[in-house]
Amino acid sequence: MSKILVTGGSGYIGSHTIIDLIDHGYEVISADNLKRSLPSALDNIEKVTGKKVTNYEIDLCDKNAVEDLFQKEKNITGIIHFAALKSVPESVQNPLMYYHNNLESLVVLLYAAQKNGVKQFVFSSSCSVYGNTEQLPVTEETPLQEAESPYARTKQISEKIIEDHARVADMKYVVLRYFNPVGAHESALIGENPRDGVVFNIIPRVTGTALGQYDHFDVFGSDYPTRDGTCVRDYIHVMDIAHAHTLAIQQLDRDANAPKYDIYNLGTGNGVTVLEVIHAFERVSGIRLNYRLQPRRAGDVVSIYANNEKAKTKLGWTATRDLDTMLRTAWQWENNKRKQA
Repeated sequence: MSKILVTGGSGYIGSHTIIDLIDHGYEVISADNLKRSLPSALDNIEKVTGKKVTNYEIDLCDKNAVEDLFQKEKNITGIIHFAALKSVPESVQNPLMYYHNNLESLVVLLYAAQKNGVKQFVFSSSCSVYGNTEQLPVTEETPLQEAESPYARTKQISEKIIEDHARVADMKYVVLRYFNPVGAHESALIGENPRDGVVFNIIPRVTGTALGQYDHFDVFGSDYPTRDGTCVRDYIHVMDIAHAHTLAIQQLDRDANAPKYDIYNLGTGNGVTVLEVIHAFERVSGIRLNYRLQPRRAGDVVSIYANNEKAKTKLGWTATRDLDTMLRTAWQWENNKRKQA
């Protein structure tokens, strides 16, 4: 059984990916400092899968702590690296924190992986690397534009670090550029649940407004050159995202001819506006959402959605869950979380 290290394992996408990896026969360990996530996610993974996942509560910028992990956990065959700060507004306000955390942790982890003979590395990237692109839908070959936020720039730089390292390292890398992960595991035991309770992502803000946690939902920008004036994004269910990581590890396991460095877009290929998301949530939940149109927000791109043909043909991956399923599972998760609180 292959052993996979998942960094950020108690985070949103990390926790869902651990479930998918376990469901496909992998042994999984986690490294998460729990600064932005909760240990209850790992407890709930055990409830869903019946498997207890060991977590190392370490800072990945700490070389000694990372090396100690590898000394304790022998025979790690692959790494899936999620752990990073990810708030666009926060990165605009505190860019140095983002450059230090997101880049230093990657470099430390790559050093440790190389030293300890890890052969497979899957990196959590983002569609934000494309910036305000002039080409839609974007392909993996679409030229990257100027980053719209320090967060996005850390993803651009991280990809370049990995690409440069791949030329000389005895490892293979897959970079997965997510579009907008939403939704929750169908058990309603796992979902987006940041430690501080402060969320910037659209769906937790929508569900939080519906539950009365917020007075209203802010729509940032209503004068964009889109069909209703609001930003366009490609929303994708988190379990579809999770399964792509398993497929990437499987490909590196099985295909001796896999490229040393490869990139895949993970999106549905359909652009949806913010107002369309709101109206879909109202339809799924039966609740009228109180929202307000606000000025544009720094760091937001106008429109982005994926061409996902490469992931379909080379990874055998498709997004199987529609927008209603994304919103319904997110709503179920938020209601279940509230009952357990």
